[in-house]
Amino acid sequence: MIKFIIRRLIISLPQVILLSILVFFIGSLMPGDALSGLIDPTIPVEQIERLREQMGLNDPWYIQYKDWVVAMLQGDFGHSFFKQQPVLDVIGDRMLNTVWLGLFSTVLIYLIGLPLGLISGRWNDSLLDSAITGYTYLGFATPTFIFGLVMLLVFGYTLGWLPTGGSVGVGVTPGTLEYVISKFQHLVLPSFSIALIGLVGTVQYLRSGIIETKQKDFVTLARAKGVSEGKVYTKHIFRNSILPIAAFFGYEITSLLGGSLFIETIYGYPGMGRLFLESISIRDFSVANVLILVFGMLSILGALLSDIILSIVDPRIRIK
Repeated sequence: MIKFIIRRLIISLPQVILLSILVFFIGSLMPGDALSGLIDPTIPVEQIERLREQMGLNDPWYIQYKDWVVAMLQGDFGHSFFKQQPVLDVIGDRMLNTVWLGLFSTVLIYLIGLPLGLISGRWNDSLLDSAITGYTYLGFATPTFIFGLVMLLVFGYTLGWLPTGGSVGVGVTPGTLEYVISKFQHLVLPSFSIALIGLVGTVQYLRSGIIETKQKDFVTLARAKGVSEGKVYTKHIFRNSILPIAAFFGYEITSLLGGSLFIETIYGYPGMGRLFLESISIRDFSVANVLILVFGMLSILGALLSDIILSIVDPRIRIK
């Protein structure tokens, strides 16, 4: 397993390099540069050119790319034009909020989706199965932002059960129990909005896998040996039916950690997805470029995580 992880990390290195080059070129094609927004536009042109020369902005692209990579490896990810802060300071709190939102949404997806998929597959063609599959079809057809708006209207404004925006209550002191409760309350609506749409794929994959697997010969043999129906489903059918879900688990969790742009915007939740949209809107490309790089790295990490999880779930796979 260790050798496999090391080998995959080595294979991923060219992908990371290619991603960084693409992000650098996208940034270079955008209006403005690292000097934009940092100086008074009324100062003489000669002084601006002198500053550009000092900052290496007149160097060839490969020199600028090398300096950019070296600076990032040293922890310098640039400066936000709009907020006049280092990019890492701008992203820091937003990233933590998105991590909590992504992890909580993932827990809800599997906590709700796996039992529904198991029930739907075990008692397929029943009335309960029809209700569950009907919901999944509705989920496939409903855009996430529509579902988020309905949840916000019903549970936020009409019933008033939960907060309608932000990540924590105003004036709450960090580190207190009230702060933790407030953070949790602000997570509930966005997380459920993501999870109740995100679980439809999990339910459908698991249902199809169970229906197919329960007709296999080894399941018939287990029943013939007198294995109880509960153990047949938990130890034989469920374990083999969950493989497609395990294969996509890494991609799913990293995509959620990347942030849900629409949900974060609807709920005013200060996460990385909303920050990315704001950065593009105000042309703060230093922040946008780093976020693109982070999202790309998460996708590469998701592929590695999926392979590792799949090898653990399926004992037939031997990784040396």
